[in-house]
Amino acid sequence: MRLKAFENLYQEYYNQIYGFLYRMCADAGIAEDLTQETFLQAFLSLERFDGSCKMSVWLCQIAKHLFYRHLGKNGREIPTEQAQMPEARASDHVEQTAIVRLELMDVLKEMQKLAPQMREVIYLRVMGQLSFKEIGEIMGRSENWARVTFYRGKEQLLLKRKEWESE
Repeated sequence: MRLKAFENLYQEYYNQIYGFLYRMCADAGIAEDLTQETFLQAFLSLERFDGSCKMSVWLCQIAKHLFYRHLGKNGREIPTEQAQMPEARASDHVEQTAIVRLELMDVLKEMQKLAPQMREVIYLRVMGQLSFKEIGEIMGRSENWARVTFYRGKEQLLLKRKEWESE
């Protein structure tokens, strides 16, 4: 009986969880693997689901933690648009790539200085391409809280960038 109920759960939420993970990692294979792992973990810990949030939110939380674990194990590789741009000259491309990577490193370093929840909201919004409503649900907060937190974090990062440019 428990297995049949879980099969229904899997069918109902599979596309949502897969889409959530795909938006976070932009890789169909990784998203598929993490989706399968999400449902396996959910099956193994289903008795701990207390109903304090929606089932989709609970599953997204499991998926999010598995995604972060995947990043930790496999390194944090962020896809860039550079791979899709036509190359004018090889030296221009190398120079542009180096500048983009340095700027990205600076932003990521500054993000580490933000409050953990603010950092997570920015990450879910930018890398996961989630709506503020989805972020609020995942974080157990309101949509408005997610908007304000994202805005404040973005402002802190922009302020720091202005400081860099003036140096």
